[in-house]
Amino acid sequence: MLPVISRNSWMPEVFRDFFDNDFMTRANATAPAINVKETEKDYTVEVAAPGMKSEDFNINVDNDGNLHIKMESKNEKKDENKKQHYLRREFSYSKYEQTLLLPDDVDKEKIAAKVNDGVLSIELPKIEKPVEEPARQIEVK
Repeated sequence: MLPVISRNSWMPEVFRDFFDNDFMTRANATAPAINVKETEKDYTVEVAAPGMKSEDFNINVDNDGNLHIKMESKNEKKDENKKQHYLRREFSYSKYEQTLLLPDDVDKEKIAAKVNDGVLSIELPKIEKPVEEPARQIEVK
């Protein structure tokens, strides 16, 4: 049995080595990476969002207590130069939606988010529990 070779039929063979390599990323990207950290006081959700600005995000908590993260970015560049034509062009558009089930101990009124250096950070503070007095033994006289 012969091995199956996957070929991109739309691209001429002469351009395959130039365009189909690690230096030129492909447009069929997967979902961004997510990190979730926990400390005694809060949880932090980090979402990889290179090139995104704060206005590209929509974050909310629904009535069921789920955290919805939506990201959408469009970049349109128009070239008016008629002396050139595209051999390959990938539009810069990305859209991503994720729903996270929040733990019961998250204070949903104090959730905050910020974007810094291509990372969306969502702070999920925990509900402050009252400090319980330790049980004490009463001596009977």
